[in-house]
Amino acid sequence: MNGASHALKRLNCKDLISYLKTLPPFILEELYNNPATCLAVFRNLPEVARHYVMRLLFVESPVSQDVIKHWVVKGEVEKHEKSIEALKELQVWDHSPIPGGLPGWKLKPTFRQNFKVVMLGGGTSWTRGSALEPDKYTKDVDSLEKYAIDRWECVLNFLVGSPSSREMLTADIINLIEYSGLMTNSENNHYITPAGFQFLLMDTASQVWYLILQYLDTVEDRRMNLVETLTFLFEISFASLGKEYSAEKLTDGQSRFLQHLRELGLIHQRKRKSGRFYPTRLAIDLANGCSNTISETVNGFIVVETNYKIYAYTNSPLHTALLALFSDILCRFPGFVVSNLTRESVRNALAHGITAYQIINYLKSYAHPQMLKNKPILPPTITDQIRIWELERDRISYNEGVLYNQFLSQNDFEILKEHARERGVLIWSNTAKRMMVVSLEGHDDVRRFWKKRKQDS
Repeated sequence: MNGASHALKRLNCKDLISYLKTLPPFILEELYNNPATCLAVFRNLPEVARHYVMRLLFVESPVSQDVIKHWVVKGEVEKHEKSIEALKELQVWDHSPIPGGLPGWKLKPTFRQNFKVVMLGGGTSWTRGSALEPDKYTKDVDSLEKYAIDRWECVLNFLVGSPSSREMLTADIINLIEYSGLMTNSENNHYITPAGFQFLLMDTASQVWYLILQYLDTVEDRRMNLVETLTFLFEISFASLGKEYSAEKLTDGQSRFLQHLRELGLIHQRKRKSGRFYPTRLAIDLANGCSNTISETVNGFIVVETNYKIYAYTNSPLHTALLALFSDILCRFPGFVVSNLTRESVRNALAHGITAYQIINYLKSYAHPQMLKNKPILPPTITDQIRIWELERDRISYNEGVLYNQFLSQNDFEILKEHARERGVLIWSNTAKRMMVVSLEGHDDVRRFWKKRKQDS
């Protein structure tokens, strides 16, 4: 078993366009049957690509590629090439020769037809709901904001090991978090992973989009329709904050999806069987992908001193739990927490996959304004020591192997050792004590060689 080397891998948080490019053409074709999808894609296209779509929207016949190339000045050729590639990969337009055989481009009929609905109006309501009776439990914008934050923080608190938050999440959401690689499950005990720690340092919009992408990867396993799920996602992203919508005409798959969104705080629904729901800002901002569109006002609150003390000016249980992942909490007051960085606390964090880089980055990311005046922001004594504690752990690697000893002669020992070395399975040897260790994978081969040699002799 190879030990303790934890390479930091950046979370693959694709934006909307990058995700849609991974979908098969027939899925995109089905998605473009919905005007909401067409508008979401259009908004996320490069600027030059949006310009091309608008110029071709009412042109029924193909347009020469050379003509389109001259729609941009010479200095913007790179933007032109990127726009062509994006429109082609997203199945927005396609090769279509003009009379005479010259290559041309033409918007695909499905996209053109439904994007015209977006631009000119008409068609059916995106919300697909009927008129609703006045709701005596109506929700205003402020209450929806609070609900979304509370539900999402429940997910984040679960990542840092809060027992109470686990009781508020269903097995579906916990399984999704595990599938996303944010936590590991060992004997029904959950531990945050390096990816999970990095996830906590992302802005809220990116966190939501990342988890939704992981959910979309599991749609087929849930026996749900990907097109229906994405269509509903795009529709609610164009909803109005504080407005109620009907859930009556949703398909069975979309109704299941609605309940999962409700649990994550993207949808407010008073009861599971309620016929109406309110999208929150988390859902409405989804079409922006990883953009930091959700307002966040977390100011720096951490002070780190050279005596390894950490002072955190916060009331947040989440940030207190985060500090407890790699430091020892000494005392806690209203709005103020004191903790201590120790070799044991940091090594415990390293043992669960958190890296020195992530610890240092967290302390920098939430450094108090007074700390930001320092150059460097954190005391070098602290950052160097955290890295040294990590190096202590990484300097030894562990390998499973089999010990060979009690050789009757030095010659037998040397022959077997040489055979193991030639096969690349020798891990360690001590000539004076006639002892050697071979890898677990090479054990069978070395054993067969030794038996054959004994039989031949």
